[in-house]
Amino acid sequence: AASDVYKRQLLSLVLQHACYLLKGSPMHNAPFVFGRPVEGDAFTDRVAETARLKANFEYGTNTILISPRRMGKTSLVQKVSRFSASDRIRIASFDAFPCRNEAEFLSAYATAVVKATADRWEEWTQTVAHFLSRLGSKITFGTDPMTDFGIEFEIERLEQNAEEILALPQRIAEAKHMRIVVCIDEFQQIGSFEHSLSFQKRLRGVWQHLSGVSFCLCGSKKHMMNTLFQRQDYPFYRFGDAMYLSCIPKQDWIPFVRQRFAIGGKGISEDLAGQLVESVNGCSSYVQQLAWILWSSVNREATLEDLNIAIERLIDSCQPSFVVQIEGLSAKQVGFLRAICDGVEEGFTTKAVLDKYRLGVSSNVVRVRAALLERDLIAQEPDGRLVIEDPVFKRWLIERFRIIPRS
Repeated sequence: AASDVYKRQLLSLVLQHACYLLKGSPMHNAPFVFGRPVEGDAFTDRVAETARLKANFEYGTNTILISPRRMGKTSLVQKVSRFSASDRIRIASFDAFPCRNEAEFLSAYATAVVKATADRWEEWTQTVAHFLSRLGSKITFGTDPMTDFGIEFEIERLEQNAEEILALPQRIAEAKHMRIVVCIDEFQQIGSFEHSLSFQKRLRGVWQHLSGVSFCLCGSKKHMMNTLFQRQDYPFYRFGDAMYLSCIPKQDWIPFVRQRFAIGGKGISEDLAGQLVESVNGCSSYVQQLAWILWSSVNREATLEDLNIAIERLIDSCQPSFVVQIEGLSAKQVGFLRAICDGVEEGFTTKAVLDKYRLGVSSNVVRVRAALLERDLIAQEPDGRLVIEDPVFKRWLIERFRIIPRS
């Protein structure tokens, strides 16, 4: 019984300390940050991307920002937003991922624009009353009405008022003598809306004529974002400056990892820091997460054995989400993933590959490839090669899902 009491007390202390760290106390900031946008000293590199995006914000150039998950896309946009925001330039941001239809998108869009261009709740209500009252809008308040509110529109009036809602940033920008940058994360979500193509045409038709307003449209589903913005038969073709986030080079990660270890009172050699980065292919969020697991598990100096244990703990933590990702895959889809894990990047319709990975006839390859691209389990490189971009997912497939590379 005494042991149980001790365990409960110890668990309570651990949870209290974790909450304290998450609050961001200046004396006890965690040396590595993952699972949420990274800011301050925990943000590393992206110097060229930061400068390019900042210039786009300041000069009103539309930006298309595409990157796989865990590359630091949201952190980059938030960093540049903080640098660029002023009385003259306002940044309106929202995440389109929760939006399941046009009505929810327009509500989130209008809410973000009003919040960005008004500083107090009294000004919010005045802005809504002045610009949106005749469009059948209403304000809804959250648990804290001083900071949390939303704008909803009458569904039956949305069709006739949609274009005026989409033009809201320009009307406010002209009235308040400012410029507005509208940042929309997970923009590819609009591709799943009913009548998506007509909605895309409506968005492009209004947005391309707005003055004093620019857009930063971000997405993590590479295949869908490329479809929206790179196909000539789609409305958003060449809508703006297309930026692709790639992995941060190892030589930039190594000093960052070592410095953050030192700040936390621990050490890691240059060689081991390089191995840590290589084990997750320099993927930003994974580097931070793996470094945190390693840092938190050693007393003084990290060793190779410590790193190997930390990698296994990282895979353990990601396994539940990976299981969800592969649920419902067919035998041929699994075979296709096995081929990529074996290093096959092209030539999937050759007889040797079809037979070895049990893909059946060559016509199956087109369907399987399309299905895996749609689910973002694989990605196509500019040179046409097919790859698994998530390095931990690939490692999990090989080590835990029994997709073993064959000789």
